Amino acid sequence: MRVRTWRPRAAAAAVLCVLFGSAYALHEENAEISSADPHASHVMPSAVPVAVTQAAPLPTKGWTATADSYPTTAGRVIDGNAGTIWRTAPTKLPHMIIIDTHNRIALSGLTYLPATDSASGRIGRYEITISDNGTTWSTPIATGTWADDKTLKTVTFGTRITRLVRLRALTEAGNRNTSSSASEISLLGGTDPALARTGWTASADSQETAAENGRAQNVLDGNTRSYWHTQYTGASPALPHRLTIDMKKRYLVSGLAYLPRPATSANGRIGRFTIETSTNGVDWGNPVSSGAFADSAVVQSRTFTPRIARFVRLTALSEAGDRGPWSSAAEITVLGRTDPSLARTGWVATADSQETAAANDRAQNVLDGNASTIWHTRYAGTAPKLPHWVTIDMRKAQGIGGLTYLPRPAGSANGRIGRYQIYTSVDGTTWTARITEGGFPDNSALQTVVFPAVTARYVRVRALSEAGGRGPWSSAAEINILGPSGSVAPGSGSFSAPVGFPLVPVAAAQLPNGKILTWSAFQPDSFTGGYGQTVTATYDPKTGVVTQRTITATGHDMFCPGISTLPDGRILVTGGNDSDKTSIYDPATDAWTAGPAMTTPRGYQASATLSDGRVFTIGGSWSGGHGGQNGTPHKNGEVWSSDGGWTALPGTDVVPMLTGDADPNGDYRKDNHAWLFAWSGGSVLQAGPSRAMNWYGTSGDGSTTPAGTRGDAPDQMNGNAVMYDTGKILALGGSPDYQNSTATTNAYVLTINGVNNGVTTRKVGSMANARSFANSVVLPDGKVAVFGGQGYAVPFSDNASVYAAELWDPATGKFTTMATASVPRNYHSVALLMPDGRVFTGGGGLCGTGCDTNHFDGQTFTPPYLLNANSTAATRPVITSAPSTALNGSKITVKTDSAVTKFAIVRMGTATHTVDTDQRRLSLPPTTITGGYELTIPADAGVALPGYWMLFALNAKGVPSVAKVIKIG
Repeated sequence: MRVRTWRPRAAAAAVLCVLFGSAYALHEENAEISSADPHASHVMPSAVPVAVTQAAPLPTKGWTATADSYPTTAGRVIDGNAGTIWRTAPTKLPHMIIIDTHNRIALSGLTYLPATDSASGRIGRYEITISDNGTTWSTPIATGTWADDKTLKTVTFGTRITRLVRLRALTEAGNRNTSSSASEISLLGGTDPALARTGWTASADSQETAAENGRAQNVLDGNTRSYWHTQYTGASPALPHRLTIDMKKRYLVSGLAYLPRPATSANGRIGRFTIETSTNGVDWGNPVSSGAFADSAVVQSRTFTPRIARFVRLTALSEAGDRGPWSSAAEITVLGRTDPSLARTGWVATADSQETAAANDRAQNVLDGNASTIWHTRYAGTAPKLPHWVTIDMRKAQGIGGLTYLPRPAGSANGRIGRYQIYTSVDGTTWTARITEGGFPDNSALQTVVFPAVTARYVRVRALSEAGGRGPWSSAAEINILGPSGSVAPGSGSFSAPVGFPLVPVAAAQLPNGKILTWSAFQPDSFTGGYGQTVTATYDPKTGVVTQRTITATGHDMFCPGISTLPDGRILVTGGNDSDKTSIYDPATDAWTAGPAMTTPRGYQASATLSDGRVFTIGGSWSGGHGGQNGTPHKNGEVWSSDGGWTALPGTDVVPMLTGDADPNGDYRKDNHAWLFAWSGGSVLQAGPSRAMNWYGTSGDGSTTPAGTRGDAPDQMNGNAVMYDTGKILALGGSPDYQNSTATTNAYVLTINGVNNGVTTRKVGSMANARSFANSVVLPDGKVAVFGGQGYAVPFSDNASVYAAELWDPATGKFTTMATASVPRNYHSVALLMPDGRVFTGGGGLCGTGCDTNHFDGQTFTPPYLLNANSTAATRPVITSAPSTALNGSKITVKTDSAVTKFAIVRMGTATHTVDTDQRRLSLPPTTITGGYELTIPADAGVALPGYWMLFALNAKGVPSVAKVIKIG
């Protein structure tokens, strides 16, 4: 969920048609800030163009609304007047209001404006469901808790097609009474997400390379300041101009977003245009969209009927202001999703007619994967009359949502299907029309047809005419059936419906009681404007309840802190906006207390719990002064202990771990977010993000020992690293500079070879997508899941977002693309492993009220090990008996309800700013004993750190149990 300050009702031009979004998001920029401003040492948000349009409210003409209480006034929520209020009687909760659009619409979200006349009835916890008939309702597509304030609330989720939307109010936000109220409720139009562009290429009929770098490839670099421009030195070629995007593989494409060049010059802004798609770069077919872009610097989008394509071509027919024969673009983004074509193994095709005398043109050819072989109705002798049909038997009933039709090769047009119908059946006897009449153009390009998801075994295409009127024939080279749009692909996991939070969860900690503690800053949506307090929210995954609380007792704004889990389960939070402060949260008492001040003020530092229970921290020049500048010393390390507070360690030198960031302000961007791994004897390995790695000793005054470099890796700021097994670390992603920097796909395995020894580096398979600001989480089976991030690092921007998760397998060293999230997760997002083996992901933004990249929500990722091939829940082993505590080096007995083959412990994580120094996974090889299994806890407290861990048992299929929480040390 996110909060915006747009007007309660703004018209959208059409569903899945033309969307105009906000022109700018915020990112961090170095600027002169008055020293009177308490945030003077911080980099403040500034504008960056948005490269993808945001969903807009749909027009409400013809809509109606009803409610469980005072239904005759429910229509006030869609009247466009914030001064008119719907309010229920103070009867028992929950209350509900239903909006009927009287048509099937594409829906991607909902906005809720609380009553403007009173706080009474503000909705707290909520639930959103959808229906096509008002009788059968979906499971919730979004749940959560809204803050008790008057700002506009926004819930976003993956695009759904529906007629009715129901909002259920489960609680009153301030627990003042049992009524519910609203001024306005808007439904947001839906589009597919922006596709990640890693590895894509762009080409054009013309590009300027003499006077500037105006190459076509610039439209894919994520940098809104670079752009493609046609040649203007010498003779400028005449319009039209063509820009072609090669996505390198097929996607189901449904839209294109065009960001004009920066507003400093309007030359080349595209006016009239066409958009075409192709699977091979040769056969383009008819335009999928045409029209004219406005003469504006604001991003503009066009959506169209989804189609399978590898290539997308934007043709500029005119210059928007008639300033010259040029064309230009800063960014081109393609909307869509992965190719949902189903595997055709074992399928059978039949037809009413097929040519077998003059040629082998049998119906089965449409399933052979060879575009040069075709099905053709009989033409030798007397050709049978139209209509004709071809039927695909998929051999089992399954979910489908469309098909693709590839006409015969271009050498002959005979038999191309013109008008058509599509039917489905589960038994081959009773048929249901899915497309009552459509029409394919008379060309050789691949054609895509989508329809609402259904379950079927048989699909029939009925040809009513020949596209060119050449004869009574029908033909096809290939027919593919598409899975339902957005369906769960086997082996890819799945994301839950979004859960709304009353804040942007910028920091998070997994608690031993199963709940997740999150917080933002002084405000729920901004990190500027005050000090001395922190807005928190605790999420209970079992109940779905999110509870908000503002912490003032410690006088600490805990934005951009170091976080460490102590041996007794308490959470130590240091620095940030209040840069010298320490706060401690105790989940046992649900209480916050103030700790001692640090010796060095810090923000963006990392901290790590040591083998003896102390906490080490280093760096952090985002706040408290820029190290190495204007008399502020470099921010060397210090250590906290429960009995002695903070002690400086001058021997732990931060300089060897500084990155080469281009920022000129001392260590401001160079000493941030260290990848710290506590190890034996109170030591700490700093594994990144600088390419140089170092060992830090914490005895006496501390020590610094080089540990080598990460192979060929450059600095990887805002990448991350996770220990997936004893002494084995996966490091991935990031970019050389903190911002305005291109991210990498590279990944490396680091092996610890003993304290103060060099670390071995091995490059492994690359991610499919370049990512900065991503989060990585180790799973019970040792695989590492990667979430979110963007291909070009810009804080507070969702440009170049990566929606699809990836999963790294240590057995193969390769990444596999997983399911796609419905919300981007970039700067200020988090991810944590939960005790049930799923992963919580959330947040992003915190750039002030109305900022489009504020994400007041989270989603839960279910890894593929919890799903069967048909997407049903896998049967899980159960740990029936395990101790709640264990000492290092001790043996423990664990019992399960069924046979298991592996055990692992994963330390409970804490996360902020891509850093989680608490999570690590250790394999515990089992010994089978009578009645159970014997496990040995590592004797080295630097390996099995003191604190709370999650103990998982895994069966032979790799399915993990729900964890038993165990306190080690």
